[in-house]
Amino acid sequence: MTFQPYLEAISKQIQHTAYGEEPAELYEPIRYIMSLGGKRLRPLLTVLSANLFINDWQKALKPAIAVEVFHNFTLMHDDIMDCAPLRRGKPTVHEKWNANTAILSGDVMLVNAYELLLDVAPAQLPRVIRRFNRTAAEVCEGQQLDMNFEKRADVSQEEYIGMIRLKTSVLLGFAMELGGMIAGADEATTQLLYDAGVNMGLGFQLKDDLLDVYGDPEKFGKQVGGDIIANKKTFMLIEALLLAEGKTKDDLNNWLSLEQGTYDTSDKVAAVTEIYTQLGLDTLAQTMADAYFSKGFEALENLPLPVERKKPLIEFAEFLVGRES
Repeated sequence: MTFQPYLEAISKQIQHTAYGEEPAELYEPIRYIMSLGGKRLRPLLTVLSANLFINDWQKALKPAIAVEVFHNFTLMHDDIMDCAPLRRGKPTVHEKWNANTAILSGDVMLVNAYELLLDVAPAQLPRVIRRFNRTAAEVCEGQQLDMNFEKRADVSQEEYIGMIRLKTSVLLGFAMELGGMIAGADEATTQLLYDAGVNMGLGFQLKDDLLDVYGDPEKFGKQVGGDIIANKKTFMLIEALLLAEGKTKDDLNNWLSLEQGTYDTSDKVAAVTEIYTQLGLDTLAQTMADAYFSKGFEALENLPLPVERKKPLIEFAEFLVGRES
């Protein structure tokens, strides 16, 4: 894989990043969640985007890690809100320690993200900070919308796409835009990078929704069926509520009405998954994801650069399309 050397450099940078030492209860959870791995796709998108324009892409490493630290900060807090037991196949921070520790450690991670962004050249720093601030606020807006949707039965597909754009996609867009800004690319070019990241992010989240239902537990790293158990308004649930009729609709509404603890979760996951399959929603979700990935590739193709220069970034984008975890 042509992007492997960049991934190795990112992993090494993460290993050597210091967050603080005392009190240990504050900083150990940060080291723990950052050590759990993951695809590191956000920092990888940053360094690969910088590499489009400059050979010394290493100057993008610390800012790229800032994006990863911020992303993990949001995961730490999201896991508390979702009562999630697992993250990347391991206990979540609030399960391993407690919710208060996870909240406070997450706060320090946000501070650390700003510290790492200070490695950006002074001439570019104000623009980078403004764009990061806007993106961070949008991620929080997306999370709030996601929680709002849990209490609504009338969420539209358009609203859902708008929510995942904020919660997930804008950070991928910023990650790519950041690489371009560090490399000194003009605004038209960084806008193309942002557009590519946002569309790939939409495809990525739709694929994630699909894997949450149909993924291999050994590869997925999270609790398969977690969205079904929590009645989360995913693309497939929204479509199922629109398309289901007769007994299928009654069965779906019955499962949605049951309180957690009053049923076997594996039974609910199996039943709702079967409804999705009967309605063809696995195919529909994959088609939607592919459409957004295609828009992302189109933006990359429009970058005024030699194909060979774009090869590592395009190869990584192709990896995202075919992922199973």
